[in-house]
Amino acid sequence: QVQLVESGGGVVQAGGSLRLSCSASTNGYVINSMGWYREAPQKRQLVATITGAGYPKYADSVKGRFTISRGDADDTIYLQMNNLKADDTDVYYCNVDYKAPGGSYEYDSWGQGTQVTVSS
Repeated sequence: QVQLVESGGGVVQAGGSLRLSCSASTNGYVINSMGWYREAPQKRQLVATITGAGYPKYADSVKGRFTISRGDADDTIYLQMNNLKADDTDVYYCNVDYKAPGGSYEYDSWGQGTQVTVSS
């Protein structure tokens, strides 16, 4: 099992910035990828993901504004959110996709979410 701890949410004015953090307790499992999701406008959907090799992927709506990155020495990812818009307001959920060492079956875990509120 992999557990996630999220932090960094808060309230900012439109045009401001926030930096979300998600730390994974891997318990010996191998992480394939980690990412951030949000539910608005309808279903939980991709914001940004990053693979174990460091390759990022972004939703079109956040390209050029958000940057996902990995910590240098631990299983932590960050989401730097710049030029925030009111439509970015949501609960942001960290996700990790992982497998057992030497295994091939993939699992995933979700964080409890961190609230991001962007005021007009």
